[in-house]
Amino acid sequence: MTALNRVPSLWTRAGTASALTIAAVGGSLVVPGVAPDAEAATLAAKALQIAASKKGSPYQWGAAGPRRFDCSGLTLYSFKKAGKKLPRTAAAQYNKTHHISASHRKAGDLVFFHSGRYVYHVGIYAGKGKIWHSPKTGEVVKLQKIWTKSVWYGRVS
Repeated sequence: MTALNRVPSLWTRAGTASALTIAAVGGSLVVPGVAPDAEAATLAAKALQIAASKKGSPYQWGAAGPRRFDCSGLTLYSFKKAGKKLPRTAAAQYNKTHHISASHRKAGDLVFFHSGRYVYHVGIYAGKGKIWHSPKTGEVVKLQKIWTKSVWYGRVS
């Protein structure tokens, strides 16, 4: 069934009065899966969910899952499981994303930590100023508040 075939059933469920209200105020009907950014949003949501499911997994330099991760290994693994291949390192991942401003960041975007032009860490934005990431030796995958303003954001598409 195509998205267009679902529209009448959505109108039916909304009821005639609701449909007329939407039309009268110039509203729009949102049909899941039809919006242009729906595929990217679904990819990001899946990757975020996968990263969160790895909570507590130990950090190991050079590891890309499924039981141990370094920072870029976690993002690589999460997006690969969601259906998108990323390069291996944080810097290479930054170069493959669509760069966005902090004001346009969304859950599932990548957060790149940098010193000058050097990207040294990456995590997945979880919303409310927090990321899922694999921080360093002796730590585990966790949700943590972004601790610096020296970050760039990238959207995987």
